[in-house]
Amino acid sequence: MAALPAAVAAAPRPALTGLIDCQSHLFSPELLALMEKRTADPVVYTREGTRYLRMGDWLRKVPPLYLDVPAKLATMDAAGIAMTALSINDPGPEWFGADGPAVARVANDFVAGLVRKHPTRFFGLCVLPWQDVGASLVELDRCAKQLGMRGLLLYTNLAGRFPDEPEFRPVLARCAELGLPVLLHPAKPITTEFVKGYEMTSSLGNMFDNTIALTRLIMSGVLDELPKLKLVCPHLGGTLPYIIGRLDHQVAVLKRGPKNLTRLPSEYLKSVWLDIVSPLPQAMKFAVEFMGAERLLFASDHPWVEPKAILDAFQTLDLTPAQQRLIGSDNARMLFRLA
Repeated sequence: MAALPAAVAAAPRPALTGLIDCQSHLFSPELLALMEKRTADPVVYTREGTRYLRMGDWLRKVPPLYLDVPAKLATMDAAGIAMTALSINDPGPEWFGADGPAVARVANDFVAGLVRKHPTRFFGLCVLPWQDVGASLVELDRCAKQLGMRGLLLYTNLAGRFPDEPEFRPVLARCAELGLPVLLHPAKPITTEFVKGYEMTSSLGNMFDNTIALTRLIMSGVLDELPKLKLVCPHLGGTLPYIIGRLDHQVAVLKRGPKNLTRLPSEYLKSVWLDIVSPLPQAMKFAVEFMGAERLLFASDHPWVEPKAILDAFQTLDLTPAQQRLIGSDNARMLFRLA
């Protein structure tokens, strides 16, 4: 069979449109101003014209782009993104002690205000003051019933504690009752001390936090206790899909770990959703094969990652149009109950 002409073989795939981005962030100016007045972490300060956010050994730049709503909308337009799930950047309210409930209200009002201004482009994910479960339940109801939030952003560790701990179960139960998806997201990694060398906190540290938090939620039995809980993990589940076979072997063969699970860990994993934030096409391909297209969500992690990096990898996959639509938008419309 004759080879295709080079011009045909190299023809670009048509651009994807109507995408729904399930992970995108902005800093709240009011919260940054609050952190500039603090003396204990989290702290924001400016040095030589550059703004920094400090959380212990983790130091991040906060350029004006990370607060720029028009720039985010322009980036969405350029990438064919129709709607974005908008949330604040960490740190979350759990890092602010007794001020946590007030910080949560400021953060959620900020996101809800942007959604009101751009209702066809943004939908909101709320954050909660997990150090006060009672206040978290009150704020969750306010966000769902008054602010119209479509989901909850749950940090992978809550100022060093894990979201599977029994104290936090009533909040997860309320999310299940309300039908609100719960999206895990890395915070200051618990492994910071071990990954800060070579500036690996955001790369390795965040991925390990994803892996640990998701594994603990699975192994805790919370997905049996709350079968209606809609759980989403970013960044293709960290490293968990790649190593889940070891957990299956541990539970089923070595009889180690929790004794109350009704399924293999890999079966629980396949019942959650993963977003596809990874610039590596082979990782996306494995996720499609392992999870199925119906359990994957397009996302960008903007402004930390440019959507083009994810789109370029996504478009190299040999997917059917139906699979592309599922990952690109249909799964998100169903999960977040979008019009």
